[in-house]
Amino acid sequence: MSVITVRGVICLTKSIIMFILSLDVYLEGVDGSPAEVQQHLEMGKKLLAAGQLADALSHYHAAVDGDPNNYMTYFRRATVFLALGKSKSALPDLDKVIQLKPDFTAARSQRGNVLLKQGNLDMAKADFAIVLSRDPTNEEANLNIQQIHPLQSSIEEAKRFFHMREFQASIDLLTQAIEVCPWDVELREIRSECYMAQGDYFKAVGDIRSTTKLRNDNTPAFLKLSLLYYDMGDAENSLLNIRECLKLDPDHKACHPHYKKVKKLVKQIQSAQDFRNEKRYEECISKAQQMLTTEPTVTLYIMKAKSFLCHCRSRAGHIEEAFDICNEILNLEPENIEALMDRAETYIFNEQFDQAVNDFQFAVNIDGDNRQAKEGLDKAQKLLKQSQKRDYYKILGIKRTARKKEIMKAYKKMAKKWHPDRYKGDDKKKAEKMFVDIAAAKEVLTDPEKRQQFDNGEDPLDPEQQQHGGGHPWNQGFNPFGSGGGGGGYNFKFHFN
Repeated sequence: MSVITVRGVICLTKSIIMFILSLDVYLEGVDGSPAEVQQHLEMGKKLLAAGQLADALSHYHAAVDGDPNNYMTYFRRATVFLALGKSKSALPDLDKVIQLKPDFTAARSQRGNVLLKQGNLDMAKADFAIVLSRDPTNEEANLNIQQIHPLQSSIEEAKRFFHMREFQASIDLLTQAIEVCPWDVELREIRSECYMAQGDYFKAVGDIRSTTKLRNDNTPAFLKLSLLYYDMGDAENSLLNIRECLKLDPDHKACHPHYKKVKKLVKQIQSAQDFRNEKRYEECISKAQQMLTTEPTVTLYIMKAKSFLCHCRSRAGHIEEAFDICNEILNLEPENIEALMDRAETYIFNEQFDQAVNDFQFAVNIDGDNRQAKEGLDKAQKLLKQSQKRDYYKILGIKRTARKKEIMKAYKKMAKKWHPDRYKGDDKKKAEKMFVDIAAAKEVLTDPEKRQQFDNGEDPLDPEQQQHGGGHPWNQGFNPFGSGGGGGGYNFKFHFN
């Protein structure tokens, strides 16, 4: 419901309540109703004045049941229905009032107002004409009857523009008409079609949502809402609305197959998101691929699935596949920050640190407040600087995704080769240095905390990076040669188990 419509209803509510309360002053006790009915009417009046509309309504129901031929009981109940925004319920009561007392102009004027807001212009005009025949000075009836003819012309013109596909011209006229006839379902349906033709799905949803409240059992509107939300990439809202359709008609031929599809897709999206959050990357990849099978045509879901694949392939170490899918996204959306950061992480896995710096920097340029992008840039810059020094992964000849078992296997192989006591070459100092580096690599990469530090661009064995001043890295306490001296006079035993 639009802001204008809401304000109109609020004003209508206040005027109705004030009218019925003032009307009671001179109508009280004139109808000779039974005492019990009068008691319900009096309680209804008090509750209405206090703004307790639902409680007032229950008393007016009792009054109507107790005296079904009293026009005032129907009129007062209609008043509360209107105050609650239930014009469809108020209209039969107003009809009954006029049937019982045709000369009651207040009821006829009120019915004319309801009919006008519902867009029943000819019937509203007839009621206002009767009011004016009895009270020519009635300003409200005069004002309303004067606007009906130009309003009818505007609506016809809006429909003509719609059929001519001049959608904005139709929207402009329909918007003016809806201000006067906010409960007219047809006007909102036509305007929603215009909005959809313009690609403005959010405004279309607003109009269609209103029609679900204005028309009973409106399954076509719920189906249309579900399809619109689906095309907007909002599968969860699509599912909610298609369920409303099936509540009204469990066997609806169009709603049921769409429900099965969107329910399946929502489940796959949620599972992929959960797997991503839980760092279960292989399962995430599998669910994303299932999403592409379930919905291979709607671009927003394809991009969502590819986003999962870009992230999870990157973290799973599927380097080539990650580059391919991330590049696909960035070719379509060059400023997609998530894809930029995922590709940057893939560059890091591939030890292309300068490219990682470029991607993170681009992401920061797009959104300077993105904490993840800024932290990623800092890490990539550190890794780039670190790569120009000592790289523990390269020392052992393993990938950055290597597990502990692979690390230990590489370490044993390298240590056996470069152990100074077993080294066959002449350059013992080179063997000693290599062995120190191999032992350092094993120390860092088999310790989860130190490895995480290293993966974030900080060498936990580098005293400069740890802000412990200069000197040899082994000042931190790590020394594979134990307490022995240098220069080849080391004192240690090396075992491979």
